[in-house]
Amino acid sequence: MAATPTLTDRLAAGPVICAEGFLFELERRGYLSAGEFVPEVALEYPEALRALHVDFQRAGSDIVEAFTYNGHREKMRVIGKEDLLEPLNRSALRIAREVADARPGDLMAGNISNTNIWDPSDPQSQASVRAMFEEMVGWAVAEGADLIVGETFYYAGEALAALDVAQKSGLPVVITLAPMAFEEMADGIGVVETAQRLEQAGADVVGMNCFRGPETMMPWVRQIREAVSCHVAALPVPYRTTNSEPTFFNLSDPRAHVASPHHRAFPTALDPLATNRYEIRRFAEEAFELGVHYLGVCCGASPMHIREVAEAVGRVTEASRFSERMENHFMYGSNERLPAHIVELGDRA
Repeated sequence: MAATPTLTDRLAAGPVICAEGFLFELERRGYLSAGEFVPEVALEYPEALRALHVDFQRAGSDIVEAFTYNGHREKMRVIGKEDLLEPLNRSALRIAREVADARPGDLMAGNISNTNIWDPSDPQSQASVRAMFEEMVGWAVAEGADLIVGETFYYAGEALAALDVAQKSGLPVVITLAPMAFEEMADGIGVVETAQRLEQAGADVVGMNCFRGPETMMPWVRQIREAVSCHVAALPVPYRTTNSEPTFFNLSDPRAHVASPHHRAFPTALDPLATNRYEIRRFAEEAFELGVHYLGVCCGASPMHIREVAEAVGRVTEASRFSERMENHFMYGSNERLPAHIVELGDRA
């Protein structure tokens, strides 16, 4: 029986798609709390998590990424449930492994991410972060991960620490950065320079995810692609960030008739600020033309967005069966059976 191609084998052959964004989608579906954003769903509603993985898989995701984002020791301490840490991680990993195995050739990724306690001037906090990464990577290896994804890092030092720990697993490693509105990493290191350091330290894939929508992520993706020779990742959020509001933390909605109680659109009042599916497709097309082979969508993603990414790079997925067929729409279509007087209503409906 032939071995499953590794991540790097797959990337050398063509595009690889990875769905992220579990936090937002599962919150929308009613399985976790906004603000806390802790992946307890892996223990409390495992079938809901499995169903979302399958939906993303059908839409075109080649990687089933275990939903352990924010599932680290410090976050579990914040909510008073540190005792659930290992069961939560192992459950999420096992669910991801089962879904990946159901479609031969798919890969399962262990996941580590920003911890929100990294302090570049505090060795003790850095040691705590490394210890959290070590245990999470250890569980991922034990549960059969094919690669490790380290994501949403806004400190260069934390990204490099994540890479160092993940590399000890012997698995391929993806590291993606999420710079905030000040257009550099939070410890003052340039975004492109950080990507270069990650490549030099041995990352298999470097790039960007989260925080930024297509408009404000693409310029950085272009620069990173030009600056490194390894594979590059691009996973934007599906929101209309701009030069004046470069991340979804900054987005404002002056037309909202009812403001969010916390006085920010992020994270629960972003709906009117979403990109459409065609904008996500265009981003994927442009990134792929640049030579970016690791593609996806992050917070705010639905399976529809992942299908758009897959089809943008020439893939036909299970979910493509239900891609739009506007020629049969009762008002906007061209099917000869559509009554002319109804179709004509489309111009003034």
